[in-house]
Amino acid sequence: MTSLFDGYEVDEELRPVARLFDFDLDARLASVVALEAHIPEDAYSARTLLTQRLGNAVVIGPEGLMLTIGYLVTEAEEVIVTTNQGRSVEAHVLGIDNATGFGLLHALEPLGLPAIPIGDSRKVGPDAAVVAAGAGGRDHALAARILAREPFAGYWEYYLEAALYVEPGHPHWSGAALLGPGGDLIGIGSLQMERVTDGGPRSLLNMFVPAELLPPILDDLSHGRPARPPRPWLGVLSREISSHVVIYDVSQGGPASRAELRSGDVIHRIAGRRVTDLASFYQQLWALGPPGVIAPLTIQRERDVFDVEVRTADRASLQRKRRLN
Repeated sequence: MTSLFDGYEVDEELRPVARLFDFDLDARLASVVALEAHIPEDAYSARTLLTQRLGNAVVIGPEGLMLTIGYLVTEAEEVIVTTNQGRSVEAHVLGIDNATGFGLLHALEPLGLPAIPIGDSRKVGPDAAVVAAGAGGRDHALAARILAREPFAGYWEYYLEAALYVEPGHPHWSGAALLGPGGDLIGIGSLQMERVTDGGPRSLLNMFVPAELLPPILDDLSHGRPARPPRPWLGVLSREISSHVVIYDVSQGGPASRAELRSGDVIHRIAGRRVTDLASFYQQLWALGPPGVIAPLTIQRERDVFDVEVRTADRASLQRKRRLN
């Protein structure tokens, strides 16, 4: 078997042992494929996500329906998936859901791989054995456990109420499959993070998006329809620092950039309500109304505190439209 990740295998002692599972592990791993996405240099996301993106996708339906993490294929001009047997097939992006982060693909030729059924991570206990799997078979699979189900707020105006934190961290987590004890798909890999314990060493873990978020939006995504109304977007990249939300960058051409917000600005209030963390900031922003609504912000810049009104936008309006085949 070949993989685009050859040379980056999981350490042998960390790989899952097939006889410990009640499903055909190798058959499941065969349905995790490598993904290469090529994005035009003038694409809006090319500045932050680059033009060549490598990750994984998971076969979840007949005729080559696949699930991945959306940032891999945002504004993609070409997507190629490669099976563990080395067969490469072009794929078409059906849809991306910014709220969950999912991306849905369809292979343009039959893959001949079985679909992995969608499961529910809420039914998996903390002591259950799970498998984090990238493309490439068992050499690229990791025996893991769910460390926690907790909220996650991303710096790019993204929030999940119950993200999955999984350890140990997989070396090629983007779009990787998280398989539950019964072999069903319970999560899609999104991020690598560090776990820091008091006085202990740092360790890597991954954030997975729960797979049970997919079924309610699957029909819309698979037919190229928006899964939900778009949210208002400011175009700020922010961090939480000492109970404050601090901007460290703004998206070029986005609403915050046009309003001349900049790195180092502290967001104290939105629509008169105090902001202390990313989660409350996003929830208050999204509650204002649809894209285009005015977001009244109270900003601190060095010693100055001032109010500014920012007209929000639809994030997707600045991105290249998908090419339909």
